Amino acid sequence: MALHIKKGDTVEIIAGDHKGATGKVLRVITDKNRVIVQGHNLVKKHVRPSQRNPQGGRINVEQPIHISNVLPVNPKSSKGSKVKFKIEKDGTKKRVALDGSEIGIVKKAKN
Repeated sequence: MALHIKKGDTVEIIAGDHKGATGKVLRVITDKNRVIVQGHNLVKKHVRPSQRNPQGGRINVEQPIHISNVLPVNPKSSKGSKVKFKIEKDGTKKRVALDGSEIGIVKKAKN
């Protein structure tokens, strides 16, 4: 099954504590159907002093959100939109919002 979200997409969160917020997708975890959105679903993590973090202490870490709780942002309306896939005659596969505006290319045509 093709996923409607890719790394680097701007998404709107449609459920949970951060409902209505938008952010950039940092990572897609395909085997668990989850995404990590920049700056949302943060938790405190206690870390020991190390070379990377010489002070130690508490840091904020983004936790995964289920992929069904996010929608890609439509560039026309700047709101979350459901997505369908469209295959062009030249063989490229594109993600298209339900209003017809293109969101991005999934797979380029083979030449």
